[in-house]
Amino acid sequence: MIESRDGRRVVITGLGVLAPCGTGAEDFWAGLRRPAEPVVDRRVVDFDPSRWGISHVEARRMDRFAQLGLAAAAQALADAGLDAQDGPYDAARCGIVLGTGIGGAYAWETQSKILFEKGPSRVSPLVVPTVMPNAASAMVSMRFGWRGPVETVVTACASGTHAVGNGARLVASGRCDAVLVGGSESCQTGVMSNGFRNMKALSATGISRPFDVDRDGFCSAEAGGVMVLEEASAAAARGAIAYAEVAGTASTADAHHITAPAPDGRGAIACMRAAMADAGLTAADVTHVNAHGTSTPLNDATEAASVLEVFGRTQPAVT
Repeated sequence: MIESRDGRRVVITGLGVLAPCGTGAEDFWAGLRRPAEPVVDRRVVDFDPSRWGISHVEARRMDRFAQLGLAAAAQALADAGLDAQDGPYDAARCGIVLGTGIGGAYAWETQSKILFEKGPSRVSPLVVPTVMPNAASAMVSMRFGWRGPVETVVTACASGTHAVGNGARLVASGRCDAVLVGGSESCQTGVMSNGFRNMKALSATGISRPFDVDRDGFCSAEAGGVMVLEEASAAAARGAIAYAEVAGTASTADAHHITAPAPDGRGAIACMRAAMADAGLTAADVTHVNAHGTSTPLNDATEAASVLEVFGRTQPAVT
């Protein structure tokens, strides 16, 4: 079990997601199971900020990644049956930990264009709070009045997963009774899209096929995903449904290269083993591994070798 004070356990009681393949847990899952369309750039085409209580004025002051994060948080709280402002928990003991890899990419690119085309005096005074990566966490805090730790994790593709682990430790340690965790990203701007393309990281076919012999890269997409974490006994006392327990977490680094994994997979191997140790589990207990799966030659080969090293020939399902 995750290291905790007085045996506190952490459960997931609410789910919120907005993604190109579906909004809401049920539609999202159904979308994941459908065959993928060959699209290099995927967006949440039906996203309406006002549906999630974001006014037109507020939307103009928020980058799209923050809007998606706030909408996912609202959805997760509703799914958990939690009234954030009049619920069972002290707002000072409720936290928010969200991740993002880039932050306000659209605001940055838009304001850069204004600077060069119209001059310095036309740059928005709100550009800094709009661009900053912690804008989503801050907006969620202000919307729902949660005054505990409000933090942002920026660790590239691992940001959202790190946020879940950090939030779980806030609950397990006794600092918080509930924490909103997850992440959001929206960076299909000209600079970012072409940067990924020139890295040779994007699929030319528009289909991501991790671990396939014909894999040729990933597809760019935007999304927001947030979960509600609660202390297990408190969640049960209010009649909440626990989807799952966060039993253990871990975080490591390769200390190798800014984009390429270490060829020996040492970081991934150490991380999986540390997470299992934190949970008090062995490799034989694990039935599923959610892989990074970038569909790139370097990552997939190293990741497959890492899973083989940790779990042996009798491997769990990998998605």
